[in-house]
Amino acid sequence: MTMPQSVFDMSGRRVLITGGGTGLGQRFAHTLAAAGATVILAARRADRLEQTARALHERGASAHCVTMDVASAASVANAFRAIAEIGPLDVLVNNAGTAADQSLLDIGEDEWDRVMDANLKGAWLVARAAATAMIAAGTGGSIVNIASVLGSAVQKHTGPYSAAKAGLLHLTRAMALEWARHGIRVNAIAPGYYRTDMAADFLESDAGRLLQKRIPQRRLGDPQELDGAILLLASAASSYMTGSVITVDGGLSLAVV
Repeated sequence: MTMPQSVFDMSGRRVLITGGGTGLGQRFAHTLAAAGATVILAARRADRLEQTARALHERGASAHCVTMDVASAASVANAFRAIAEIGPLDVLVNNAGTAADQSLLDIGEDEWDRVMDANLKGAWLVARAAATAMIAAGTGGSIVNIASVLGSAVQKHTGPYSAAKAGLLHLTRAMALEWARHGIRVNAIAPGYYRTDMAADFLESDAGRLLQKRIPQRRLGDPQELDGAILLLASAASSYMTGSVITVDGGLSLAVV
């Protein structure tokens, strides 16, 4: 008897990962490529993308790079013209983002806009472009927005980042509702704290060490611990899921602040 193809198999699927050259995006690229996907890495810094692509090629994976500033509609449009030449897009992992470590009294308007544009406006611009391409191709697809536990929890000095991620969680549900009729599923992952370059400075501070003590599992996450969540939402395994949020935070969101 022939066994059915694994529902987690990504063979023949093309996956766009924003912020794909570093941190969690880099891990997502390796995980999805290992499952058989062709990955398209997008970010502003081409050098980091090319490093990740070379590592994937060395493992026999198919990887492409496109330069994209997610906060610029023109840049997103240019990138999607390049992506169209690679082939129809099946999955978007909306991972690009940035943070700021300032109080709400001290942060300037430009810095506020920078964080909001990268984390919320940028996610909308890229998702809109991906959905438009999927609808035109008539294939449907999956969009995975990388949010944060701070989209629902509260922490000092993360105001614009938390507000943007809260907005992204609600935007995920709005996208899921509007685009379901086109066969497009939209879900989100809300990670807690992981050992990545973006979080390194905070995690080494006194506040960061104190935070780790509040995590019920008493440790930071390893990026590989998101493998299951990203494979689930990107693959056919989640074919009846849309508008869902998977929290992967070691129990941080359960802790009393």
